Amino acid sequence: MIGSSAGVRHLIAIGIGAGDPRHLTLEAVDALGRTDVFFLPDKGKRTERLLRVRAEILREHAADSARTVAMPDPPRDRTTAGTDEYRAQVDDWRRRRAEQWARVVHEELAPGETGAFLVWGDPALYDSTLDVVAEIRAAVDLTCEVVPGISSVSALAAHHGTTWTRVGRPVRITTGRPGVDRPDLSEDTLVMLDVPAAIAARRGGGWWIHWGAYVGTPDELSVAGPLDEVADRIAELRAEARDRHGWIMDSCLLRPPA
Repeated sequence: MIGSSAGVRHLIAIGIGAGDPRHLTLEAVDALGRTDVFFLPDKGKRTERLLRVRAEILREHAADSARTVAMPDPPRDRTTAGTDEYRAQVDDWRRRRAEQWARVVHEELAPGETGAFLVWGDPALYDSTLDVVAEIRAAVDLTCEVVPGISSVSALAAHHGTTWTRVGRPVRITTGRPGVDRPDLSEDTLVMLDVPAAIAARRGGGWWIHWGAYVGTPDELSVAGPLDEVADRIAELRAEARDRHGWIMDSCLLRPPA
């Protein structure tokens, strides 16, 4: 355990929505206003537009006395193919991330102060922050609080005016990564990341798709329709957007024939 001085350090994981500053809940606004130190992972210029949204949120809702601290983000190998190798690689990356972040939190957050991580979407859905915070808590004496947020797939469903679920049917949340996504003709499926692989696995099956990229931002893209009819259009939009921005965040809701 790193340090145990008098006073308790407090850490908040604040869900800030999918990219629209209006996604903030009143609970998130309250948490932003009582934070002393914001810990901001540095992922470089490729996500500069999202960084501007984050800066706007802090200007509007953070206390004037609040500080920001840049966090190192260790490199991650994204070339592994097998499911077991992928999970091992992610576990290793999270461990290295937690070790680096624990040192920064201990050095920059004084006993009695409140620090916060700003989490895109919702901290509980397809995000590593809470797992990393759990490892930080094993090294630094602190308490933790979680503020939920509007996830990208919640914003996606709202944009398309639909629901995740249908009566009497399950919904599956997965990544399109081969070996992880296993198509089931009976399941509506929410896909986060690796969307092209998920689309390819369902071609020819009569599926319907609601797709969106950069949901909640001015760059938002969306397509809905029979998968076999719109898949090529989605591929074109993804390629153009990636070339233009240098990165892409997209998700989709896939529905099998009724």
